Amino acid sequence: MSEPTQPLPVVERGQGELDQFGQSGSAASYKALPTPEGEHGTGRFWSSRRIPAALVAIVLLGGSGILLYDIAAVRAGHTAMHWRRALARELAERPLDNVWVLVGAGVAAALGLWLIVLAVTPGLRAVLPMRRAHTDVRAGLHRDAAAMVLRDRAMEVAGVQSVRVRMKRSKAQVRAVSHFRRLDDVRADLDAVIGETVKGLGLTTTPGLSVHVARPGKKG
Repeated sequence: MSEPTQPLPVVERGQGELDQFGQSGSAASYKALPTPEGEHGTGRFWSSRRIPAALVAIVLLGGSGILLYDIAAVRAGHTAMHWRRALARELAERPLDNVWVLVGAGVAAALGLWLIVLAVTPGLRAVLPMRRAHTDVRAGLHRDAAAMVLRDRAMEVAGVQSVRVRMKRSKAQVRAVSHFRRLDDVRADLDAVIGETVKGLGLTTTPGLSVHVARPGKKG
């Protein structure tokens, strides 16, 4: 079993020919593959939001339970709880421009906005949706898994010493260190190999590709 590749220091340079430091970079973009006949694309996966949902459920359950208990106690002839009498008094006496009233309103508004954002956004940004041939089957590829596939393919290119891959939804960034061969030749091979690999991942939207190649940093 081979040891994981350790990235070496990379100094990025602008596009163009080799400079005095012997470094080179390139960026290539690829259009999404056409969906074969009978296949259908799929949107992003929606997160179940278990933790926020559990927190909201616990708060609502506890608050409503205490409030219902206090109301039932008042109906039975007991006095209301101190916190409810104090809250009613504070709300009746404090003006709306009071600092604590404004702070409480701001916190409530922020929590409400957070819940709205969670409700209308899909989440699961780390899962890239894949094309599917059947409407009842959905598949997704984790970004780390996609990055590992690209890294393994990049390491097969002659002259590549180490590779770092960062997979995003719209772009795959590949940074390679080459210890022999001309950098332009290594970059061209990486463009071809990684480009075909990205297309072969079967993603709904094929991300663009950015490849940067540099020489190893000097030791000491």
